[in-house]
Amino acid sequence: MKNFFKTVFITLFVITVFSCTDDDDTVFPPTSTTIADFVAENSDYSSLLAALEKAELVTTLSGEGNFTVFAPNNAAFDALLSSLGATLDDLSKEDLTPILLNHVLDSKLTSSQLSTGYVDNLATFSTYINTTNGVQINGISTVTQADIERSNGVIHAVDAVITLPTVTTFAVADPNFDTLQAALTDLTPATDFAGVLSTADGTAPAPFTVFAPTNDAFTDLLDRFDIEIGDLNAAQLEIVLNYHVIAGAKVLEADLPGIPDGVTPATLQGETLTLNLEGGAFLRDKTGVDSEIIATDVKATNGVIHAINKVLLPNAALDALGRSFTAVAYNGGEASDFSSLYAALRITGLNDALDNAMMRTVFAPTNAAFETLLNGASLEDLPVETVTQILLNHVVSGKLLSSDLSTSYANTLATYSDTSNNLSIYINTDSGVVLNGGMSNGGAAVATADVETRNGVIHVVDAVIGLPTVVTFAVADPNFSTLVSALTTLTPATDFAGILSTAQGTDPAPFTVFAPLNSAFDALASIPGEAQLTPILQYHVVAGANVRAEDLTDGQVVTTLETGTFTVNTTSGVTITDETNQVTNVVANNVQATNGVIHVLDKVLMPMM
Repeated sequence: MKNFFKTVFITLFVITVFSCTDDDDTVFPPTSTTIADFVAENSDYSSLLAALEKAELVTTLSGEGNFTVFAPNNAAFDALLSSLGATLDDLSKEDLTPILLNHVLDSKLTSSQLSTGYVDNLATFSTYINTTNGVQINGISTVTQADIERSNGVIHAVDAVITLPTVTTFAVADPNFDTLQAALTDLTPATDFAGVLSTADGTAPAPFTVFAPTNDAFTDLLDRFDIEIGDLNAAQLEIVLNYHVIAGAKVLEADLPGIPDGVTPATLQGETLTLNLEGGAFLRDKTGVDSEIIATDVKATNGVIHAINKVLLPNAALDALGRSFTAVAYNGGEASDFSSLYAALRITGLNDALDNAMMRTVFAPTNAAFETLLNGASLEDLPVETVTQILLNHVVSGKLLSSDLSTSYANTLATYSDTSNNLSIYINTDSGVVLNGGMSNGGAAVATADVETRNGVIHVVDAVIGLPTVVTFAVADPNFSTLVSALTTLTPATDFAGILSTAQGTDPAPFTVFAPLNSAFDALASIPGEAQLTPILQYHVVAGANVRAEDLTDGQVVTTLETGTFTVNTTSGVTITDETNQVTNVVANNVQATNGVIHVLDKVLMPMM
């Protein structure tokens, strides 16, 4: 297929090929000084000299400078002219000038200085040099003898002319685009991408601006959708590939800031892209995930290539492949009220993270929910880390439809402090689906359930779910209603709610709370008065430590906020022996809040009083 491309390019542009012999024993005249002198004094380059004279370039290569010239010899020149049925006389100065300058770099690069990558030549096009195995130019011409040094530069003899490149030349030559080349050829056999992208400049639909995904970009695509490239049929690939090409415009890096409103002209596929130049150069497709332009201005005769690190997908492709949570937030769909949520995802970079193939359940706040949270402020006013944790506090691993939800605790993707301990969320399905006690308690209620995505499900909620404290869970969970009453109305002189809402990092937080169930209080003959109840409640709180179940050890003596102690036993589950020698079971553990952790007890712990 690569040979096919090369033949097409030669035929379309009616250009010449120069080459040198493979005889590395050629003896060059010792009297040569400049590059032009070398060509003039070496009989094997008489055709090259004639071409330089006709193009009036001898003076250029005779003057001062530091040039690198990839020089073809008579044999290759003759072979091409014979194959084209042409002679040198058939080619004009205008034909020859860009061809010859396409062999010349405006700096001296010896073989030790050549490296794999792109450089500009004097024809104002790009030259792709590949030094992986010898030195190859544009995938067409190979250096057969290097480092013929002259006073104004260096000559590298090559075995073929470096033909004027089209955008496809570089897709074929650059191994970083191997997957793209396969997609343009073998995987889309009925589509003549080679012919289209070889269209000469000035003939519709040329020129082209091509955003070319690297091999890594295709790997990323397949990972995001958890597919193999063979899972994409030719029709799908054609839609995707056409979305990477802007026809009728050669948009260089310097032109990017001039794109009005950041929206590119329509692609060959028909849909547009959004350009963002904040902190780099990024293209946003219909997935809502930005692709970074990682290399710019690979210049061909009929357009320009910019390399990108992500395959771009239009809506037409997502209709077939499915939309992620991020794409739904960006594009709307069944739930079209997520522009503020998407803005928050972009600020934090979670638009990318939540686009992968991992199944998740997302409780998604609407624009109105964000307006209530911000109360006139802007998302940009909040620390990025805070916004990140707030968003992650709305995400649970696994796909949980409304029929899968039950009254229980789950872990969100948000974390406690800088640890790997995930924050909990309390889901109550007694009447609808209420999270962390609903809006009045810093939680939310599900307004619309079961918006399915390719990587999970969205439940639309009526509020932004705040980051929980231990008080959040005590209030949200009806199993702690007696405990909440004891902490508030029955002990008015002690601000337990205020103390246990103290932010992480502020004394006496964090807390480890051993929380008795309602049934634990019901087992008491009576609930003590405030004087006795206050030290009992303090006896259930450890200050200054976030002690999770895995941190507890057998025989561990724990000092509480009341300055009393109790003993932990882990030989059979986790039990606690209090100061009255009563044994209490920990029946649930690791309800993680931002300022501490809760363990659930089946009895009320009793200190010695």
